[in-house]
Amino acid sequence: MKMELFCDRNKLLHCSQTNTDSAGSDHVSSLKALEHTSASRYKYYIVKAYIKYLSYRKSKSILCPQLPLKAKDGMMNFEGQVALITGSGRGLGLAYARCIGQLGAKVLIQNLGADINGDGQDPQVAERAAEQLRLEGLKAEAICGTISSRDACHDLITRALKIDQRLDALVHNAGWVGYENIEALQEHSFDRMIAVTVKAPLWLAQASWPIFKAANYGRIVITTSCRALFPHYAQNGLTSYAAAKMAAVGLVNVLACEGKQHGILVNAISPVAKTRMWGINTAPDELRPSEVAPGLAYLASPHCADTGWILRAANGQFHATRAQEAAHVDYPRNLRAIHATTMNEVAANWSKIAIVNGEPR
Repeated sequence: MKMELFCDRNKLLHCSQTNTDSAGSDHVSSLKALEHTSASRYKYYIVKAYIKYLSYRKSKSILCPQLPLKAKDGMMNFEGQVALITGSGRGLGLAYARCIGQLGAKVLIQNLGADINGDGQDPQVAERAAEQLRLEGLKAEAICGTISSRDACHDLITRALKIDQRLDALVHNAGWVGYENIEALQEHSFDRMIAVTVKAPLWLAQASWPIFKAANYGRIVITTSCRALFPHYAQNGLTSYAAAKMAAVGLVNVLACEGKQHGILVNAISPVAKTRMWGINTAPDELRPSEVAPGLAYLASPHCADTGWILRAANGQFHATRAQEAAHVDYPRNLRAIHATTMNEVAANWSKIAIVNGEPR
């Protein structure tokens, strides 16, 4: 069974302004037929979950596609939604989970439980975080497991969907910082950085895509860093870190392009907060994770209507940025730029070619 079968809204979802029993039955029957022809465990569980999901929608007379939530008393919220947040057992991820949970979402806490060097596993980190949020009156559940491979990421999404038969937002916060200058950099550490920063959100998005596409709704937020975005903040020893964080921006750009027509909005966040990565194990006096969380919550919410942005967030301040092409450029034939045919001409015009444009404030 091709995954495209899953995403045909005309076959799987009743998207008209009526929600008749016959239509709902037809779709459930179609999904049951797909269930019997599915070979892989991943496809089987997605199909099974959607049978339950559509049956629930029909019983509650909920129309498809999934519609943005209305604010109650003027307050934005996540009521009825489910958000999966990687690396949310502590630090920024836990602050994100708490903020979104306080706004009504059920949060799924994924955390490998690695040490400060990114080594080892401790499933109790996620379990304790989920229990802590539940004691605060929030809806939270731990969903343990690694995100180190494509199969692991797909399995995580499959298990996430089985919990409540829905997934509305995916936040990739998990990360790691390793310092190696260019002469000491090893291939295994570079590959490890790419795996957690670029491959993991790619495979998680891939696994979530048919779910979001079928619902005609989804929010994805991927983490980047100003250490990669701005030469001013480049730091010795962060070659692999900066390369991976910049690659994450390219990932956001393409996924935002592919997802927009399906109601899937993809943005990045570049947060700064004092956490374990700073060597901070007590409550910070500034740059608190909780002061970044509202910006992340907005990007992951049904109230966000923009895609392809990078939200810089630190100390309770927010600024969104993205590269914007100049007007009337016909890429790649006409850059509306300095013309040169020799190296000498490039050198002679360098002051006109290399122009620094500061971000507006």
